Amino acid sequence: MNRTDFRIAVTGMNASDNPGPGVAMIRAIRDSGEFEGEIIGLSYEPLDAGVYMNGICDHVYLMSYPSEGSYALLERIREIHSKTRIDVLMPTLDAELQAYIAVREELNAMGIKTFLPTMDGLELRSKSKFNRLSETMGISVPKGKSVSDVSALLQAGIELGYPLMVKGQFYDAYMAYSHIEAERLFRIISSKWGLPVVLQEFIEGDEYDVVALGDGVGGLIGAVPMKKLQLTDKGKAWAGVTVNDPMMNAFVADIMRKLKWRGPCEFEIMKKRSDGSYYLIEINPRFPAWCYLAAGAGQNLPWAVVKLAMGTDVAPFGAYEIGMMYIRNSIDHIYPLGEYRDMTTLGEIHRKANDGGTHGKKEI
Repeated sequence: MNRTDFRIAVTGMNASDNPGPGVAMIRAIRDSGEFEGEIIGLSYEPLDAGVYMNGICDHVYLMSYPSEGSYALLERIREIHSKTRIDVLMPTLDAELQAYIAVREELNAMGIKTFLPTMDGLELRSKSKFNRLSETMGISVPKGKSVSDVSALLQAGIELGYPLMVKGQFYDAYMAYSHIEAERLFRIISSKWGLPVVLQEFIEGDEYDVVALGDGVGGLIGAVPMKKLQLTDKGKAWAGVTVNDPMMNAFVADIMRKLKWRGPCEFEIMKKRSDGSYYLIEINPRFPAWCYLAAGAGQNLPWAVVKLAMGTDVAPFGAYEIGMMYIRNSIDHIYPLGEYRDMTTLGEIHRKANDGGTHGKKEI
């Protein structure tokens, strides 16, 4: 990667109490000390806070929802690219990944580089098929069942026992202590995320989250584990600290070797209290919103993804700094109404002269 003045498009610009990863990734990229280009924010809502934050985006465009399909997404990206050249595109949300993977070749033909999981990899880590990782790869995971009706829910509860975890296909996970509670959660989650709903054996122990980057052939570019210190009422981490557990780090490296995961991910791991064994309880196929902690601990994984997308060889990171803590905060920012008006009427904001369209431009 000879140039650093290219343009990177990033999704996930929401920054609420359950934020998307986009703002954290952009901050890490800007802190790399190498990047000299511009950032394009791709937003699904005009009121996404990351759209307006100072020092985050140079250009912002409003996107159609992933539910409209890969064709609509591709046409919108094509339109944006004609106005503001995109060199690297980094999707950050679970619900949009399948659409972006489906049009990866078309994006590459346009000169837009990505570093995404394969479709097979995305399917393999899906919550509805998660328990198969034990059978096919020998990865320790909790027992699980995918259910699509209440009768199946009753039988699964008998097999797995209570308490158990009730999870949506994309988001949300709750603990149920009885069949009545599981049925209530089943109805809530299925109405929000559709069927099937996933039931998972509850492993009592200490939970750790690991932000990681795989090279696609079994290698681990980097990984930083974190212990949650504070949670929101939605169960999302509001504070955390990097930890050192050599056995867990080896467990993560073994998972990556078996999965051959390509691109960013987050592993949720439980260390069983009774015997100290490790269980992989979930794989999120993108960086988490707390990924800026990895950069602060010495592994700038978002910037590494940019380099990999651009075809640059990236050596695996070594150690990370232990005892580095992050705490989110919530403060009010003041912005002119004109920017919000531009997002709602034009679907775009530009804070720098926009002369980067593809017409008459030489692609990197």
